[in-house]
Amino acid sequence: MSGITGNLDCDDCLTSAHVANNTELHLHSTVDEDDELLRYIWKEYLHPKQYEWVLIVAYIIVFFVSLIGNSLVCFAVWKNRHMRTVTNYFIVNLSFADVLVTIICLPASLVVDITETWFFGNTLCKVVPYLQTISVSVSVLTLSCIAQDRWYAICHPLMFKSTAKRARKSIVVIWVVSCIIMIPQAIVMECSSLLPELTNKTSLFTVCDEHWGAEIYPKVYHTCFFIVTYFAPLCLMVLAYIQICHKLWCQQIPGSTSVLQRKWRSIQCSAPTPGPGESVRVRTSTVCAEIKQVRARRKTARMLMVVLFVFALCYLPISVLNVMKRVFGTFKNTNDRETVYAWFTFSHWLIYANSAANPIIYNFLSGKFRGEFKAAFSCHCYSQGENRTKRIRTRTSTDSRKSLSTQVNNMDNVSRISDQIV
Repeated sequence: MSGITGNLDCDDCLTSAHVANNTELHLHSTVDEDDELLRYIWKEYLHPKQYEWVLIVAYIIVFFVSLIGNSLVCFAVWKNRHMRTVTNYFIVNLSFADVLVTIICLPASLVVDITETWFFGNTLCKVVPYLQTISVSVSVLTLSCIAQDRWYAICHPLMFKSTAKRARKSIVVIWVVSCIIMIPQAIVMECSSLLPELTNKTSLFTVCDEHWGAEIYPKVYHTCFFIVTYFAPLCLMVLAYIQICHKLWCQQIPGSTSVLQRKWRSIQCSAPTPGPGESVRVRTSTVCAEIKQVRARRKTARMLMVVLFVFALCYLPISVLNVMKRVFGTFKNTNDRETVYAWFTFSHWLIYANSAANPIIYNFLSGKFRGEFKAAFSCHCYSQGENRTKRIRTRTSTDSRKSLSTQVNNMDNVSRISDQIV
């Protein structure tokens, strides 16, 4: 019995040692497998590809251009009282929304687009998309208010009088409405892992996505989101600017060539002597003011239409892709995942590129903003910069008066030739 017992004890020892060795080998093999898996994930998914390096550079350029450009827009309107017009108040609101989304949302979007992972926790998973959708809503509502203001001012000037106070109230309403209607976006956003077996080992492949109770809810929400924040406002703004263009460029409004020629003929006929009288000078200044007003309105309308066109172009891809994904479920069973992901990544970049494009548009199409941007980048001290700005304004005003005088003289010559022919 003792021998048998001894053999059994020995066998137990051997069995225990064998089990321990197997466990150690299993642990080592598991660790090696996890390390190998993580290396594979880094190589295939996380390490930036060639086009993603280009995307990183593009994101960095957009970040600095948007941040500096939109800050300069806000500073220019704040510094100069003469630039605090109704339209510029709305432009400042648009720039502030762009600065907000650039600082808070752009870095997170870049990291997610490159790594396909949400590293920022559940709280920011709710906050960042919420702020991003608020920025979209603020932008489209602000552009709508600008179009409405220009439509009333040019097409129906006696129906509604827009003031700076009303513009400030409208801006407050825009932010309140945007914060309220985007609350569902914050509620449904949650963090989850694409690979639950790796949840305790790594945060890779953690995604921040919408979690609805039933399939009908995301379809209804994203359909309404597309209509309210893109399609309907865009259609209304296009109609408004079509009427504005027809009024400014096609109709015989005060300041057009034929009307001015008739006015100049009446001025010539009413002049008692060859020298200009006091009444002629008054009427001449009135016509010059009309010409200047129409030219200024045309420049403003041209700039705002370009801003609207760029907005529509930049937000079109993400709007269409979201409807295809959330409403129709187009990409659930796709075989070309890489192409779909590249399209979504590019559409995300376009949203931020729109924020950087607006200050560039203001610089090229608005002489006032261009002068303020140049003054801000000047290397002189503040007083010298202020004096330089005043000189620029004086020179611009002088050039404008010379241009108007030239235009008036040309029309006077045309009317004289016409009278001689008649």
